Amino acid sequence: MDRIRPVSDLRNHFAEISKLVHETEQPVFLTKNGYGDMVVLSMEAYENLQFESDVYIKLSEAEQEAALTGSRFSSRDVLKSMRKTIQDE
Repeated sequence: MDRIRPVSDLRNHFAEISKLVHETEQPVFLTKNGYGDMVVLSMEAYENLQFESDVYIKLSEAEQEAALTGSRFSSRDVLKSMRKTIQDE
């Protein structure tokens, strides 16, 4: 099924578009006069995109911080520190 639809389909075929975005977890692109106008996503797909974006931003910040400092931690050191913090609470 096409994932590019005219914006009028949102009004005329809302249930079909809703089912499509929920089943596929993919966006449906809506056009107006032949040009891209809107994107419709399920809430779950949108939240997943937001989460991935937040993770990407945090990783990018961590990479920038790592480039500015010479300090590095092994996964063993990080886990040890986390366990100690949890036990101290």
